[in-house]
Amino acid sequence: MAKVLKSHRASRRQTRVAGDAPKISPSTHPLLRLFDYGHQYRKQIWQATICSILNKLFDLAPPALIGIAVDVVVKQQDSIIAQLGVKDIFWQFFILSFLTVIIWILESVFEYAYARLWRNLAQDIQHDLRLDAYKHLQELELAYFEERSTGGLMSILSDDINQLERFLDEGANDIIQVVTTVIIIGGGFFILAPSVAWMAMLPIPFILWGSFRFQDLLAPRYADVREKVGLLNSRLANNLSGITTIKSFTSEDYELSRLGQESEGYRRSNAKAIKLSAAFIPLIRMLILVGFTALLLFGGMAAVNGKMSVGTYSVLVFLIQRLLWPLTRLGDTFDQYQRAMASTNRVMDLLDTPIAIHTGEIDLPVATVRGEVELNNVTFAYQDRLPVIKNLSLHIPAGKTIAIVGSTGSGKSTLVKLLLRLYEVQSGTITVDGIEIQQLNLRDLRRCIGLVSQDVFLFHGSVAENIAYGSFDASDDEIIKAAKVAEAHEFIERLPQGYETIVGERGQKLSGGQRQRIAIARAILKNPPILILDEATSAVDNETEAAIQRSLERITVNRTTIAIAHRLSTIRNADRIYVMEYGQFVESGNHQELLDKNGVYASLWRVQSGLR
Repeated sequence: MAKVLKSHRASRRQTRVAGDAPKISPSTHPLLRLFDYGHQYRKQIWQATICSILNKLFDLAPPALIGIAVDVVVKQQDSIIAQLGVKDIFWQFFILSFLTVIIWILESVFEYAYARLWRNLAQDIQHDLRLDAYKHLQELELAYFEERSTGGLMSILSDDINQLERFLDEGANDIIQVVTTVIIIGGGFFILAPSVAWMAMLPIPFILWGSFRFQDLLAPRYADVREKVGLLNSRLANNLSGITTIKSFTSEDYELSRLGQESEGYRRSNAKAIKLSAAFIPLIRMLILVGFTALLLFGGMAAVNGKMSVGTYSVLVFLIQRLLWPLTRLGDTFDQYQRAMASTNRVMDLLDTPIAIHTGEIDLPVATVRGEVELNNVTFAYQDRLPVIKNLSLHIPAGKTIAIVGSTGSGKSTLVKLLLRLYEVQSGTITVDGIEIQQLNLRDLRRCIGLVSQDVFLFHGSVAENIAYGSFDASDDEIIKAAKVAEAHEFIERLPQGYETIVGERGQKLSGGQRQRIAIARAILKNPPILILDEATSAVDNETEAAIQRSLERITVNRTTIAIAHRLSTIRNADRIYVMEYGQFVESGNHQELLDKNGVYASLWRVQSGLR
């Protein structure tokens, strides 16, 4: 167990904690938004860009060497090299061979350099962007998650960021090299043969116009593709999470049909994009044909008539291919680009989502917290709904145990969310030790509160890791001690690997009662001055409930405790019990006082105790 926990803590130390994401301006173009985000990578971008340009320069040199070689064969002692003072044919070819070796070596060096720089840049941006997006996502209010699907958010954090990485791996270099090719070869054409250069360059404006036009047409189609893949991932995530329900209701065929509808929508969106993108290369080839044949015909006639040297004509024939044929790859490049920009928009939209709940500036060290909690005229309503809490006031003295009971939907669990600042109150105030919680450091506030919920969430990992979650520096002895107080030690020891037993995703290898006791052990290890028990025994059998109740009696001593329960037997010993209906307290008192009132509480007690 110690080895497992040591490894777990080491992995936490090694994990990069993303810094605050830079403030991203809401630019209209996703590429500008990406550049704005990636300002810290400018040095890497410049290095990669320079290497891409130099690689293309050396890649374009061999056609010039071929033209010079043809010039040596045709003119011999009157060749270009001979005019530099080297008359011997052998040495002219030797110089060409030497230059060829140097150029090919340098081309290979810069190809290695740009490939490594672009790919590492893609990995760095992917890594940092995913961490920054996830960090920002964690800081968003709970309402944001309730309005969106887990699968859709997973699609942004995984698939969309991976799409951007694929573009940076290759697409960025392709665009830079195409631009470099057009500039270098276009300039060379007008220097070597201005009379036919315009013929060769004639298709370029149409190719570029067509490329940008295709880009405009493809943008909304790929945005729709990203939307559809988010819906598909959402369906998959929901179905995998609810596989037990699917099996128990024998609804496999129904879910397969629903998944088929989402997958078909994704397929159709992709088909619309593919239909357009597939037409790009054939159309570009037709434009390239115009420039190539014009140079072949009119340049050839110029060479025959002596208006152009044979070497120059050879260079131009090779260069026109190096200029025009790479443009056919613009289709694939723009295809990658549009997919990446659609994904970039989704990621940047997530990063641009404003944080509604901000941390306060007052620190609240856990050791100094007394645990006095007060709600004063608190009102709260979920979005587009009637108020769940209405002008509610409540004072909880430090170290006391209070209980809140009431029917489902009366607002009991909402109080817990407001106290943890998972939601903000619309009016009124909540204070801890006399300080409004909006003024407190948010992490300090949540550190001083321990929550044991009816919906226990265990992470895929060992029992020990789940108990120590949030208290990552806890020793093995402290973990075992917490498990014993939670009356979990005995069943943990009976597990196949004891505390190192893997609990499975969401703790699916354990029973409901076992998960509940591990959650209580986790809260005990955290040792918070304020403890919230939200239906902590609602889903367990009587024997487990009795065990949990014994552990709760021990851990609530001298600790401010808020117990929310349907089972009145679990809270009858509370210092004060509040009965909640429709967002307000309708009764309060201890167990006996409420029975004597013969009101709502007494009625509930009689029903649960079997007295009527």
